[in-house]
Amino acid sequence: MTENKRTLASAAAAVAAALLLASCGGTGDGPSPEAADRSAAAFNGADVEFARMMIPHHRQAVEMSELARTRAGEDVRALAEEIEAAQGPEIDRMNGLLESWGEDTGDTGAGDHAGMDGMLSQEQMAELERAEGGAFDTLFLELMVLHHEGAVAMAETELEEGADPEARELAQEIVDAQRSEIELMDTMLGGAGGGDRDESAGSGEHSGH
Repeated sequence: MTENKRTLASAAAAVAAALLLASCGGTGDGPSPEAADRSAAAFNGADVEFARMMIPHHRQAVEMSELARTRAGEDVRALAEEIEAAQGPEIDRMNGLLESWGEDTGDTGAGDHAGMDGMLSQEQMAELERAEGGAFDTLFLELMVLHHEGAVAMAETELEEGADPEARELAQEIVDAQRSEIELMDTMLGGAGGGDRDESAGSGEHSGH
């Protein structure tokens, strides 16, 4: 009887251990159905549009900032360096988001998106390339303010319509940073002249200043 009891006890312990292992494995191996559903629904069309359009928009800001390296005065050059340092990594983040969603990246040339909010035309970019010294500083600031205002509008649309938490977080960072830079650039321009800025900056009237 004693031997039989020991055998039954050992069998019961083995069954209990097997059930415990099965229970642990069921909760820890692989994503749950809920997690899979969250992953599939983590982004929407507004997120994709935001990333695809903001990438070339940022690329143009980087191109503008690169021109400042050899043309701008000290203050404008320092600002341009900050813009370039911020927006380059943001391009990488947005490309990473698109890849994680299984979408084509938006890392294309700026020339394909001339109608985007705040996007400079080829003529405006050519005017900036021709400018030097104080004329460059003024034109750079005026055009970059317009460029930033377009980016803020695009980011605000993402905050209203987007679903992906990381994309929305990035959009908020863009809004906060670029609004601050707009205020700084308006101050550098003199502030009081801001009312004439929007009309004159897009008209090509600065090349002779």
